[in-house]
Amino acid sequence: MSLDVREAVEREAAPRPRREITTAFVVSRIAVLAVTAAILLYAAPPLVAAGEWVWLGLLAAVSAAIGYLYLTRRFIPAKYLIPGTVFLVAFQVFPVIYTVTTAFTNFGDGHRGDKAAAVTAIQTGSVRQAPGSPEYAMTAALRGEELVFLLVDPATKQVSLGTGEGLTRLDGAQVGVTGKVLSAPGLSVLKAPEAAARGRQISAMSVPTADGVIKANGLSRAVEGKAALVYDAACDCVRGNGDTWTADEDRGYFVNAGGEHLAQGWQVNVGPDNFLRVLTDPTISGYFTGVLGWNLVFALASVLGCFAIGMSVALALHHPRMRGTRFYRIVLILPYAMPAFAMLLVWRDMFNRDFGLINQLLGAEIDWLGETMTARFGVILVNLWLGFPYMFLVTTGALQAIPRELTEAAAIDGATPWKAFRRVTLPLLLVALSPLLISSFAFNFNNYNAIALTTDGGPFPAQSPQVGSTDLLITYTFRLAFGGGGAQFGFAAAISVFIFAIVAVISAVTFRRTRKQEEVYA
Repeated sequence: MSLDVREAVEREAAPRPRREITTAFVVSRIAVLAVTAAILLYAAPPLVAAGEWVWLGLLAAVSAAIGYLYLTRRFIPAKYLIPGTVFLVAFQVFPVIYTVTTAFTNFGDGHRGDKAAAVTAIQTGSVRQAPGSPEYAMTAALRGEELVFLLVDPATKQVSLGTGEGLTRLDGAQVGVTGKVLSAPGLSVLKAPEAAARGRQISAMSVPTADGVIKANGLSRAVEGKAALVYDAACDCVRGNGDTWTADEDRGYFVNAGGEHLAQGWQVNVGPDNFLRVLTDPTISGYFTGVLGWNLVFALASVLGCFAIGMSVALALHHPRMRGTRFYRIVLILPYAMPAFAMLLVWRDMFNRDFGLINQLLGAEIDWLGETMTARFGVILVNLWLGFPYMFLVTTGALQAIPRELTEAAAIDGATPWKAFRRVTLPLLLVALSPLLISSFAFNFNNYNAIALTTDGGPFPAQSPQVGSTDLLITYTFRLAFGGGGAQFGFAAAISVFIFAIVAVISAVTFRRTRKQEEVYA
């Protein structure tokens, strides 16, 4: 064996010095451990108080595993993979699973809790003050984190503590001349602004008594009354006001013999009803195709238009004879640097018929956002103005990665500049930018802000006031699910699944064509 070969073998066999731990690695390790400890300290006390020992044990096991992982010198790849996996599950996998599962429920206004919560809400909401029933001066207070009532009997000036368990005598409280409790042992009396901030919680609270319940009437007065509607567990029904409402487990409502139901219900699984409603309800499916068609036009026009403008500007600035390219690039990315939220509102005012800048410059009185064609043209124009700087930036980067020798070789072979661009530059750009174009299409397909902040879906035809001429599926869904009928989260989730399926199919087909293109130009 030659001397050079022997020295090379000895160098490979010799132990290598351990790499110095970088500052960034140490900081990231400390950050992960600090976040884990903070989550443990925040989540453990409530789990202990609630007796959730299984979840507490799982939390402790996960925290111990993360601590061991980041305190040992082993498992270097896992130290980088674990945070990414956690964020992937928390912000991608979990929202998708939660949306799909919600789509099979009736979750929404009137169906936010379980059956027990619905019964409580029905009974407490039907409390009416009986003639001659006691009235109290009321002061809201906190016992730890629990909201309580301090009730003062006007006749005896006796102070009582009202909680969800009942009414008990309270000694040692200081009462003002107006009947308001100024201080009480072991309690934190809420001031007027603090009580007003908890107004909804105060209104929902009830204190059971032997003859009924005590409910707040405003922020400084409480009355004792009786529930007009009472739940009967024997028949699983609600009785009162001369009628009976029986529990319908399929719909999550208490329903009477005439088919009418009480306003408060509970959350149940409804199977594919939300999806069938999208397909069979004429008020929804009748406009779905038209909205989908305009949605596709808007997304494609935004993506292709932004790409064409951005690529044209990038090609112009990429020319070797172009001067002042740095200045032009700074100016061209200004729309991308400005907050889109604010710029959309500015453009909406510029399109105003009476005092908008565009009509003033043109000397016209065009109702840009009041007619279907001009409104659609306007929202596409605004989206192009906001989006082309992004395409300009990414195209500039892709052009710099294409060797100039390729276009020079094409010119030597006799290709015109147009042919060199169409046969050499453009295919290579598409190979590099196709994933970005697909993601841009998915973004613009669900570009809620571009419509909501400019036209709000309008103009609205007289024959279909629930769907506007510029509505996208996402804005149409928002209006259907959260409009005048109240929040219908389950129904909104079902339409979101439809939108996800449409975008996923289009993206999958486009990615397949992109892979074929990559094989050709590889």
